[in-house]
Amino acid sequence: MPGKGLIVRQRSLIAITAALAAGALTLTACGSRDEGNGGSDAGSGTTVVIGVDAPLTGDLSAMGLGIKNSADLAAKTANKEKYVDGITFKIEALDDQAQPSSGQQNAVTFVAKKDILGAVGPLNSSVAESMQKVFDDAKLVQVSPANTGPTLTQGADWQTKKVRPYKSYFRTATTDAIQGPFAAQYLYNDAKKKKVFVIDDKKTYGAGLAATFTTEFKKLGGEVVGTEHINPETKDFSAVATKVKNSGADVVYYGGEYPQSGPLTKQIKAAGAKVPVVGGDGMYDPEYINLGGSASTGDYATSVGAPVEELPSAKDFVADYKAAGYKEPYSAYGGYSYDSTWAIIEAVKKVVEDNDGKLPDDARAKITEAMQNVSFDGVTGKVAFDEYGDTTNKQLTVYQVEGGEWKAVKSGTYSG
Repeated sequence: MPGKGLIVRQRSLIAITAALAAGALTLTACGSRDEGNGGSDAGSGTTVVIGVDAPLTGDLSAMGLGIKNSADLAAKTANKEKYVDGITFKIEALDDQAQPSSGQQNAVTFVAKKDILGAVGPLNSSVAESMQKVFDDAKLVQVSPANTGPTLTQGADWQTKKVRPYKSYFRTATTDAIQGPFAAQYLYNDAKKKKVFVIDDKKTYGAGLAATFTTEFKKLGGEVVGTEHINPETKDFSAVATKVKNSGADVVYYGGEYPQSGPLTKQIKAAGAKVPVVGGDGMYDPEYINLGGSASTGDYATSVGAPVEELPSAKDFVADYKAAGYKEPYSAYGGYSYDSTWAIIEAVKKVVEDNDGKLPDDARAKITEAMQNVSFDGVTGKVAFDEYGDTTNKQLTVYQVEGGEWKAVKSGTYSG
């Protein structure tokens, strides 16, 4: 999903990162025992901490808090079931505020704590870009429930030559290489839209998503009647709204997130362009409807997977989340966050069982290695990873705003 802001790579921070990562590797990379130091016999009681990085404050906190809570639920469920003999799981969440620099600092913090054996998150693709090397240098596995930027797993030249940059990075969300074209096929073939105005926020997620959408829409025979880039720090989109009105577009595609697209759809409609605004999973949140008001009616968004509420595999998750009493909804990525956390739990279980009930001294490296072969029936369906660390679940869903709610209108996979 979402990327926000330019990647900040200050020399001093990189130096700290390298030093801490190197230092962490000299530590015993295992869970902390409940009593004393040295060794890590799981049977005597070991706490394994899973870090969670997400925007817990700010415009995107609705999604970030759902990620944190769902990870917490997975850890609590594993503890309740005594899923890994002798292991107690604990979550430590840090706020990245959807900023790459904060995400990188959080990664440094996680790496420096020897009892952290895995990390869930982040929400934003650009934040992930700033974290990957930190984790990989420390052999600390990272599983994102929300990143959709193709470059994270397949390299900068993924369209012509796929090369996996970091073996410690995995995700349970499918990529924009599929999501953008899936939206294009729906709009052209099902919604019969032929003229699109494309807008993006110039960020990793938004620009990438708009690009894959545009390529497919044109390939199908659709016409791009206008393009525009917006500043995500502003809320005045009147100029671009006027351009949309004058373009003759019968649909607008927006690459970005709901804090901007909510006001954008309202201003486009106010300018007299009575056409739907369409976006990706960064738009798929109830807050988009709150921001857009009645103007959001008829708008579309795609999101990864099938609707959690409609999946038989998610019934326990939905019920357990409600019973746990979390204040915030699990939002778009709750099920994927639970599955990302559970994937780490499965990898820990494998490593412990292979080491006579103990965590080895090189637990981080062993867990990263075990993650490649993790496979289980999760909240969102079958959870497994391909050779790039991408999910093997390529399901997507188109939603439309009806009666003040997102309603699923079509689920499927991209046929490219």
